[in-house]
Amino acid sequence: MDRLFGIETEYGITLENEAHIDAVKQSIELIKSYRQADFRPVWDYRGEDPFRDERGFRADGLSNHPDEKEEEKRDRERNKKERLSFAEIKSDHILVNGARLYNDHAHPEYATPECSKIFDLVAHDKAGERILQRCAETRSQKLGKRVLLYKNNTDFHGHSYGCHDNYLMARDVPFEMLKQGIMPFFITRQIFAGAGKLGIETEAGLATPGHYQLSQRADFFHVEASVDTMHNRPIVNTRDEPHADASKYRRLHGIAGDANMSEYATALKVGTTALVITLIEQRRIPESLSLANPIDTIKTVSHDQTYRWLVTTTDGKTMSAIDHQREYLALAEKYLADATAFETDWVLTEWESTLNALETDPMALVDRLDWVAKKWLLETFAEEEGIGWDEPWLQSLDLEYHNINIDEGLYYGIPMRRVVTDEQIEAALHNPPAGTRAYFRGRAVDRFGASIKAIQWDSITFTVNGRTREVNLNALAEAEIAQQYNEALDESPTVEILIKKLGL
Repeated sequence: MDRLFGIETEYGITLENEAHIDAVKQSIELIKSYRQADFRPVWDYRGEDPFRDERGFRADGLSNHPDEKEEEKRDRERNKKERLSFAEIKSDHILVNGARLYNDHAHPEYATPECSKIFDLVAHDKAGERILQRCAETRSQKLGKRVLLYKNNTDFHGHSYGCHDNYLMARDVPFEMLKQGIMPFFITRQIFAGAGKLGIETEAGLATPGHYQLSQRADFFHVEASVDTMHNRPIVNTRDEPHADASKYRRLHGIAGDANMSEYATALKVGTTALVITLIEQRRIPESLSLANPIDTIKTVSHDQTYRWLVTTTDGKTMSAIDHQREYLALAEKYLADATAFETDWVLTEWESTLNALETDPMALVDRLDWVAKKWLLETFAEEEGIGWDEPWLQSLDLEYHNINIDEGLYYGIPMRRVVTDEQIEAALHNPPAGTRAYFRGRAVDRFGASIKAIQWDSITFTVNGRTREVNLNALAEAEIAQQYNEALDESPTVEILIKKLGL
């Protein structure tokens, strides 16, 4: 798809038969359970700056959830009592497949390696589930209680956690042009990318328990654009951390999406977004696709029980979200169709097929889309048990759909369409995606981990003969340069030879 992309997923965590847990502590301990005996905290946080804004300034601070002050107080008391360092709390792991596994406050988080192929990304996203489930099993044995993990986005009490899809794109696109092109798409793509949720929710808690909607995240967006991710969330996030040459690239940090269990939905979500970004880079998106009242619209589309999903453009035209998506599809078919590009062809074909099915019979997509599969599951159960949609039992089923335990999760009991095999997922547990800079990172960790002093997304610092040598990975965003570095790594029996081959 001619760009790098990846997914960061925060997982919900709890203990079986426990009404209240210290989620921060359990998340820390879960990630620590991955550790090998020789664990060393080498992640370099100096490369991260969540305050830098794409619009050309640095924010003074970030918005936090109303509960955050009390949580910070508890964190300070716990860390002081248990003498936990920052590195111990984060417990960052850089995996041999190029991914990052760490604790993000109250959530275990898995960030896939950068991929350049959609199906590679799907395999690595699913590999993250399996890695975390193995951590849960290890932690459960030690704790004497079962640890349960959920790939969802809400605790049903006013707290939402993210699944962020990320895309490397051209820096020369003016931010307002990016916002104008991508925000309407984010709002309407939930008709196929939503994970489904029982209830309308706000930061104050669950407001309407019996209401089924498309998206787990839609209720939690309150502004059009900002650098925040935890509170007052924007549809378009403006965090400026390209993890590449900042003069050439920006990273679109997409936070307005759900965590998908469905492989098909993940592939369609990322594939369509990647194509829309290309259209934006080519200046193909007309202003006529801009939507009036985007903050209200992202919620009304999610909440609409008629599945008409009507939206209004800024020029006053009313259309369905399906037709709105068809406008993007038509542009992609006109300017980006390439019979030799298998993944692009797959995306265009499935995009059209999905929109057609959504218009005629959404339930025909029960084997492909999360929100449809979950709705079928809840409807079937409610009918068999003779209960209403406000029955709390259904909310438990909603949650269990996202249980990542293959033997227990309700998603895995539904015959869903696959786009990758179990063998591909197993390979992704141990191997970084070929042809990317993630390959260099993962293989370096695997082969020369003892010589790594510090590492981050865009650099690795080795200790060689008592001296430090930094390998800057920014240029490896280019596939040709990545290939050169990867070949040098594969051909180097020692880290000394590698450094010499790279001319450092």
